Amino acid sequence: MKVAVGCDHGGFVLKEKIIETLNKLGAEVVDFGTNSSESVDYPVFAEKVAHAVADKVCDLGVLLCGTGIGMSIVANKVKGIRAAVLSDVFSAKATRQHNDSNILCLGGRVVTPEDAAKLLTIWYTAEFEGGRHQKRVDMISDIENRNL
Repeated sequence: MKVAVGCDHGGFVLKEKIIETLNKLGAEVVDFGTNSSESVDYPVFAEKVAHAVADKVCDLGVLLCGTGIGMSIVANKVKGIRAAVLSDVFSAKATRQHNDSNILCLGGRVVTPEDAAKLLTIWYTAEFEGGRHQKRVDMISDIENRNL
């Protein structure tokens, strides 16, 4: 599986651990930057990762900023993206199983690198359940088609 990773300065603290964890999970990582803790504009990186996933260059994406919120807002502006901000174990599993999320967003000011690795592992290894959830994901796609 190919995973796009992007961060801003607020999420840079998590990036090394995220890439290390993805490598351990057997993923091929495509790094969209940034590569330091110097201040940058998060929308640039979020859009690159979101397009990589939406255009099927990558299977999944991980975005990292201070809270994960800004990255998720930007990513969800791209048609076909279902980006979820996570900070707890239940949501990490449920957002893949029920929402078929394709981008994980984490905050370097919200979770530790160790917790980020745990959440990533749960999210990455969970699978979409389909069934009754497919109808809802299809509804999301219909809303996108009408509005984006």
